[in-house]
Amino acid sequence: MTLTFSYAARSDVGLLRSVNQDSGYAGPHLLVLADGMGGPAGGDVASSVAIAHLAPLDGDSHGGDMLALLRDAVAQSHAELRERAQDDPELAGLGTTLIAALRSGKRLALAHIGDSRAYLVRDGVVSRLTVDHTYVQHLVDLGQLTEEEAETHSHRSVILRVLGDHDFGVDLDESLRELVAGDRFLLCSDGVSSYVSAETIAQTLIDVADPGACADRLVDLALRAGGPDNITAVVADVVELDDVPDGAAPSTVPQVAGAAAAHWKQRSRGSDSPAARAAALTPPKPEEIAAHAERSADEERDELDQRRGRRRRRWAWVASSAAVLLLLAGACWAGLRWTQTQYYVASSGEYVAVYQGIPQSIGPIRLGHPLDTTDILVADLPDYAQERLATAITPGDGSLAGARGIVESLREQLPAPRPTPTPTPTSTPSPGSSASSGSTGTASPTGTASPTGTASPTGTASPAPSPGGSS
Repeated sequence: MTLTFSYAARSDVGLLRSVNQDSGYAGPHLLVLADGMGGPAGGDVASSVAIAHLAPLDGDSHGGDMLALLRDAVAQSHAELRERAQDDPELAGLGTTLIAALRSGKRLALAHIGDSRAYLVRDGVVSRLTVDHTYVQHLVDLGQLTEEEAETHSHRSVILRVLGDHDFGVDLDESLRELVAGDRFLLCSDGVSSYVSAETIAQTLIDVADPGACADRLVDLALRAGGPDNITAVVADVVELDDVPDGAAPSTVPQVAGAAAAHWKQRSRGSDSPAARAAALTPPKPEEIAAHAERSADEERDELDQRRGRRRRRWAWVASSAAVLLLLAGACWAGLRWTQTQYYVASSGEYVAVYQGIPQSIGPIRLGHPLDTTDILVADLPDYAQERLATAITPGDGSLAGARGIVESLREQLPAPRPTPTPTPTSTPSPGSSASSGSTGTASPTGTASPTGTASPTGTASPAPSPGGSS
């Protein structure tokens, strides 16, 4: 029995992002999903570099240790990302999540880091193959949150493990499994899993038979839910070639989606890959050849009439274009006003601040500005929190209350202050005073103090004379 993949990769920039930082790859032996981060100058590069290093594995079936192959490719990707960040200040802080699935015969090796997800459908049952490397998942593991609370938590995008500009090493989750004809795999970014419920994802995977149509449906569902993030889905079915009719075998041309498709022609150390060759399969559009012939007088008159008609149509087009521009200007103004109803948390100099707006710019115009600068020093926070602040942390509902909740969560992550030792008080008796008594009298001959100052002849304190006479 010979198994192969029937696959599709789809990606959309989403409704609020200006740059697609996701990358997806699907080929006959390899599936990859990478969700980049680090701002427009870094996230798309990070996910593209990850794809470029892994894509060479999509060749003939691999023998031996497939996990070791994945591990080495991921390590090379991480090393290149660190080098790029050191060489180019604009790429500082770049990083990417990654899921890679490598097939050989009836075995599949899976490597995972970050909060992108992998699902398996087998015999009508959908199961999740990955665990998010996020702060809220850490709270779930500690029993402080339920899975349901984690799905809607405002800090669910705080990632603890990624590839990129850090020296913490690469800590992958790895697994091996046996493939069965009829299995279906989904790799998706959090642009899908954060906005499409787990139940809807499962039902879509079961109901939509064609991998391409299934991936398209998942992207559409995320867009209908608001789709503020980049959205990427890679769907692959395990097919038995012996059961496929002649001429209906699945394509073996890799599909590349998202940032990697746009960056593929930019030279990288991992760019000599099947995906790069696949990108070159599309021939350039042939140039149109115009036939020039000698026109008669009647043809010249017809052409003059056509020019006059084109001139009238041009003026009509100008008028309609002006109306469209006015409508677009109104829509842009409405959009700008909407951005000021959103809030996020990022660094402002050395401190954590709540921003009003969204963490994007239109040319020189920044769509977010500091609203409230806190007393939390960014340098006092854990490294992963500093990395997230560098790219802004946006609450799920974009509200001011949600942003302030993020600030309080960050405050909880500050190291506890050391207690200040309290000095032991000491007392020094004043000159001429008794260290053991507060009496003001003089000592009696027997050493007993008289309350008012005179000592009795017998050595006992005599009572004070009453005012105005003696007793």
